[in-house]
Amino acid sequence: MPADLEYILLILREVLIGLLIGFAAFLIFAVIQTAGSFIDIQIGFGIANVIDPMTGTSAPVIGNFKYIFATLIFFSINGHHYLLDAVIRSYNWIPLNNDVFLRMASGNVTEFLVSAFGQSFVLAFQMAAPLVAALFLTDVALGFLARTAPQFNVFVIGIPLKIIVGLAMLMLLVSGFIYAFEHLFEVMFRALHNLFGILGYQPS
Repeated sequence: MPADLEYILLILREVLIGLLIGFAAFLIFAVIQTAGSFIDIQIGFGIANVIDPMTGTSAPVIGNFKYIFATLIFFSINGHHYLLDAVIRSYNWIPLNNDVFLRMASGNVTEFLVSAFGQSFVLAFQMAAPLVAALFLTDVALGFLARTAPQFNVFVIGIPLKIIVGLAMLMLLVSGFIYAFEHLFEVMFRALHNLFGILGYQPS
């Protein structure tokens, strides 16, 4: 193929499609980090964020724990094989032409990205809900204690109590992580399937 404008557009097209596939896959792992941030804020670990060497930014402690746990489950169910297979099969869905720019201009891709971003926050809230609810009830109990027994220093009692309650709840919920993460990975592959349908055509 001659190195003309069409060749440059094909390169840009491949870069854009790769970025969209990577973004759709990354959103699911961002859900786990976001859920960990919600828990860290409630449990009191928000001030003890650690530096993530991959991004160079601070990452939540519980979020890192869940992220490592999810990565191990992802490899154990051969999720990386499915992800590589999705990248390879994307050429069957999206032919090597520049029609994808017309599909992007229609606004369907933008709508997909906005809905996927919103769904990621909903999933993060759902993952963090049990721990956040337990810690909220702990705050309510400490509030009642502060009103009924003012001689107790609630700030001194509250911090270790919330850490104990949070870690105890985390220990109870660890066994259910595998089901939650498997559901997240199903959502990820379904999102990739929908993205391929928006950018191209389902192969016959």
